[in-house]
Amino acid sequence: MDLKDHIVEMAALSKLASKKLSYAETTTKNKALLMMSDAILNNKDYLISENERDIKLARENELSEAFIDRLTLTEKRINEMAQGLKDTAALPDPIGEVVKMWKRPNGLQIGQTRVPIGVIGMIYESRPNVTVDAAALCIKSGNAVILKGGKEALNSNLAITKIITDAAAKAGLPDGSIQLIDAGGREAVNILMRLNDYIDVIIPRGGGNLIRNVVQNSTVPVIQTGVGNCHVYVDKAADFKMAENIIVNAKVQRPSTCNAMETLLVHKDIAKDFLPIMCEKLASLHVEIRGCAKTSAIVKTVKIIPATEKDFATEFSDLILSVKVVDSIDEAIDHIFKYGTKHSEAIITNNYANSQKFLAEVDAAAVYVNASTRFTDGGQFGFGGEIGISTQKLHARGPMGLNELTTLKYIIYGNGQIRE
Repeated sequence: MDLKDHIVEMAALSKLASKKLSYAETTTKNKALLMMSDAILNNKDYLISENERDIKLARENELSEAFIDRLTLTEKRINEMAQGLKDTAALPDPIGEVVKMWKRPNGLQIGQTRVPIGVIGMIYESRPNVTVDAAALCIKSGNAVILKGGKEALNSNLAITKIITDAAAKAGLPDGSIQLIDAGGREAVNILMRLNDYIDVIIPRGGGNLIRNVVQNSTVPVIQTGVGNCHVYVDKAADFKMAENIIVNAKVQRPSTCNAMETLLVHKDIAKDFLPIMCEKLASLHVEIRGCAKTSAIVKTVKIIPATEKDFATEFSDLILSVKVVDSIDEAIDHIFKYGTKHSEAIITNNYANSQKFLAEVDAAAVYVNASTRFTDGGQFGFGGEIGISTQKLHARGPMGLNELTTLKYIIYGNGQIRE
């Protein structure tokens, strides 16, 4: 069987599974998630050993440390994956929820209820945990999922998928509920993106090149998830210690994530007092700083590399930070409008009017006042996990949890009404 026939066969099986999943009992779905969680915990050594094979290949291919960080499964991350499955099981089932109901003058009662989207095609890169997050959220929301991970994480994804599909089957979920395409590379992606008869939506999750390829070439509808060129703006009314803590967290805690800060904007009135302290702190944490001319003029104690237009437009996903001194909050907002990717943006300020101006005028999926951008995450938002962070405005925006993997169906109750 050639690759296309193989993927079409998988997609057809997913479509059949999605029909059964659409009316599966909540207890059955939760049982599957809990059994999947237990299976993950019971197979830690196997998962780590398979993951080590991927890490070894990544190092041989001289991939970046940031990439390897995204790829790595530690015991802590495996525990988090298992807990995410339990958290998702504990969430309310969105399927069948009546969102609203109203009565027309002719007596018809019209309502909207949540139903699954159907078959989700998930295309992603190096994070093996996405395999679990996507499967968990799709199962709980009554969707079948076809996973296409990056080749760099193939051994990890195969191991995870084997564990969770076996557990799901034992719990009574239909065959084809969770499937992984394990071959074909870009050719497989190109086939998947054109299976309109079987797949209801494609969700790409990864770097800019992957997302652009899917958005530009898929004939299946796409929910675009986020390249994260995120900013923190330190207003002239900011508390310096708070700003320092937030900036360190947003840049250093896990720089490879899409919600990490990539550009620091600082108001000119505080730049001379704040920037030297902040840059020294960041440099001590091995952050490379690329600053505007004003930043270079102010900071003399650490190396500042002259920032370029490209730097301000780049999601580094690494310990690299662009820094710019701005004359006003309006200039900060304009800079974000020009270079931001509509993911996550933050202002540090004790000025209420400025905080409200920033919230109102910054166009992004998540806008923060006095908090780190690192919180843009399904788990942190209380969703039990996420299938991605949407940066578009249609259907879903921000971290996509259970509700975002549903659509609405009209239900109408009558007692014999006919239209005149």
